[in-house]
Amino acid sequence: MKTLQRIIYGEVATAVGFVITGFLGLFFFFDLIDELQWVGKGLGLSLQGGIDTNKIYLVPHALTYVALIVPSHIYELMPIAVLIGTIYVMARLAQSSEFTILRTSGLDPVRALKVLMWLGLFFVVLTFVIGDYLAPFCDRQAELLKSKYFGQVSTGQTGAWLNEKQAFTHQAVNVTNLTPEGQMKGVKVYEFNNQGRLMSLTEAQSADFIPDDDAWNMREVSRDEFNADGDGDLKPVKRSHLSTLRWPTTIKPEMVAVALLKPERMSTLDLFQYIQHLEANAQAAQRYEIEFWKKVFYPISCLVMVVLALPFAYLHFRSGNIATLVFAGVMIGISFFLMNNVFGYIGNLNQWIPWVAAATPGIIYTLVSLAAFGWLVLKQ
Repeated sequence: MKTLQRIIYGEVATAVGFVITGFLGLFFFFDLIDELQWVGKGLGLSLQGGIDTNKIYLVPHALTYVALIVPSHIYELMPIAVLIGTIYVMARLAQSSEFTILRTSGLDPVRALKVLMWLGLFFVVLTFVIGDYLAPFCDRQAELLKSKYFGQVSTGQTGAWLNEKQAFTHQAVNVTNLTPEGQMKGVKVYEFNNQGRLMSLTEAQSADFIPDDDAWNMREVSRDEFNADGDGDLKPVKRSHLSTLRWPTTIKPEMVAVALLKPERMSTLDLFQYIQHLEANAQAAQRYEIEFWKKVFYPISCLVMVVLALPFAYLHFRSGNIATLVFAGVMIGISFFLMNNVFGYIGNLNQWIPWVAAATPGIIYTLVSLAAFGWLVLKQ
């Protein structure tokens, strides 16, 4: 059995690596073409009295940026590559009758399924490590690299919005963007009392999180305090300007960074912590919960893909076009990818249970693959 495992594992690993390399070559080319539109631009051209070449986006920077987003592509492509590579190997073994020889050597259907399941588990672990550690880190470095030449990391027109409850008040916090050094810019804090009346508005040009102290250090602060007593008396707005202000809060820079990045590019732990923060402050977390469960189940889809590929080894033919089977594998992989995204959007719109929305595509394809396996192997 060890010899059989080495044969199958070696063939599948080589085929998956070849498929991943081919896809990455295409993605790298298209990403680089798209990134070339920014070459020669940057903050260095907007300086008065000259040009700062250190702030101009050049070809090496574009190449570095494209290289840094490669791990994200690997994470996205891994299940499809596993499916295509495994289908190719299984179909080729069936076409050359090698799989028939393996079956006569003791590789019964249940044992073949176990062999591929162990192989699938390896790809599950590999996909999880890439998607949870390597890809988020590289994506963050890519965003910081680009922000160095074009400005701050931001999202949409208003930046990131966060909410925090305290003993007698709650705050709505807006951070416009982050600098490459991690400093928060354009900070606004709206403070409300328990009756929902606006008590104060604090605006700061920049803010830093104070290490070992649950607080932000705000700079160039403008603070307006309003009459929120509700007693009907007209009182003037109290306005003050401060060079610095310590604002106690449990909102950490990582939460701000998470809010500014796309949910699908966060790590599982970051998503979980951010969901806990949203729920603790009575904010909607449905979108992030679905993305969290998709991050949990997506690596497991590699296991589904190898099970889907196994029935191709039991197709009875001695000659044929393997390219047709590989094309079928591509279509199955694309359909799984589309269904995974569609169920995420539908689940978010219809307020489905998050783990159900994330797990349904995998469950459907697992049942289909096991049904095909049972029909081809056990019934024939």
